[in-house]
Amino acid sequence: MEFKQSLAQRIIIAFALMSALVAGCFAMGIVATVHLVEEKLISAGLGGDLTRLLLMDSVNDWSHRPEPDQLFYFSGGPGDFELPKDLRHLEPGFHEVFRGPLSYHAMVEIVDGRHYVLLQDQSDFEERERVLFAVVLVGFVLALALAVFLGWILARRVMAPVVRLARQVRHRDQLLGLAPPLAPDYAADEVGELAVAFDATLGRLRDALTRERMFTSDVSHELRTPLMVLASSCELLLENPALDQRARAQVERVARACEEMRDLVQTFLMLARTQRDDLALHPQLTLQGAAQQLISLWREPIERKGLLLEYLPGNPSDTAYNATFLYAVMGNLLRNALHYTDTGFIRLTLREGGFMVEDSGVGIPEEKRAAMFQPFVRGTEQRGEGLGLGLSLVQRICENQGWTVSLDTMEPNGCRFSVDMGKRPGKDPARLSPTNVSSV
Repeated sequence: MEFKQSLAQRIIIAFALMSALVAGCFAMGIVATVHLVEEKLISAGLGGDLTRLLLMDSVNDWSHRPEPDQLFYFSGGPGDFELPKDLRHLEPGFHEVFRGPLSYHAMVEIVDGRHYVLLQDQSDFEERERVLFAVVLVGFVLALALAVFLGWILARRVMAPVVRLARQVRHRDQLLGLAPPLAPDYAADEVGELAVAFDATLGRLRDALTRERMFTSDVSHELRTPLMVLASSCELLLENPALDQRARAQVERVARACEEMRDLVQTFLMLARTQRDDLALHPQLTLQGAAQQLISLWREPIERKGLLLEYLPGNPSDTAYNATFLYAVMGNLLRNALHYTDTGFIRLTLREGGFMVEDSGVGIPEEKRAAMFQPFVRGTEQRGEGLGLGLSLVQRICENQGWTVSLDTMEPNGCRFSVDMGKRPGKDPARLSPTNVSSV
């Protein structure tokens, strides 16, 4: 499992681990050194006491007994001085001996084949070790806590310019041409280099956005004239009584294509001007008004294909939206449903703050669902001459207007596109009364 921490947390953790390692090594060194020094001192003291007792044994002078915390034994010694069996295996030198619950330091000497053993109770030594361990442990914990605190302060100071830079970059005004550069606010260090890189990247992004808006605006503007010529020519041709039925159908098809192209051009033109124009000045339209117009427009091609068009008006609010954008989103979803539905129905449902377009078509595989709103992506069954831009345009308009569009599957087949234009309390369209359903 990979744990993901922020950069500040990583600094604190690294500082704490480094301090714990240094403090731990230092504490272990102190404990080991004190333990070794005490053993050396105790060994020297026991060796001196054992030498004194050996001199007493050589002159048979037992007026000086061992110290109160000491026990003295030797092979063949009288009475209490007789060497116990549990000590006879000890080699000459310093040892640590455990006898029941008590522990002793032992010094062993062998003189003329006789074993001499001097034991000294190490209770005081163990008590000093426990105190030392407690002091070292408390010092280690305090050092670790201090390391975490210092690491936190250090992380805040180190990360302060990075956090400030991130907030500035995240601000959408940085994409405006008048936004000031970031680099002058930072020192000539790594963060300053990052600010310079962001300035360069944001500059290229501003240039690209400007070129894209100008291109979209210019192309959309220039296309309006030839489209108007085509539409006028179609109208004149349709007024000619000499046209046969087949030619008239072809001209009507061209006229519809011109109308759709004109709407698409107008949509792109408004998207290109969205940063410069006040959209409140553009025509406004309610959900119900857009739905009624589109139902009238799409009724004939949908019924001609043998499909049932259902319209659930629901109880939408009277909120007015940008007419061009609302018309483009709802129209593209209806066109997409007609394109990929051969039998069954197409349903438009209005609800409080949004609408749904459902169909019984071929559906979209789950693995392609996330990519369907990307440009030039089409369904599994690629039909007609479409470029796969309709859903991409829907997504772009929704992002521009702060709406959300989602795609779900229908059972047993089909798609459901839901557009949320702002959540407001209202009735669930799934629970609308059947009397509100009208087949068109």
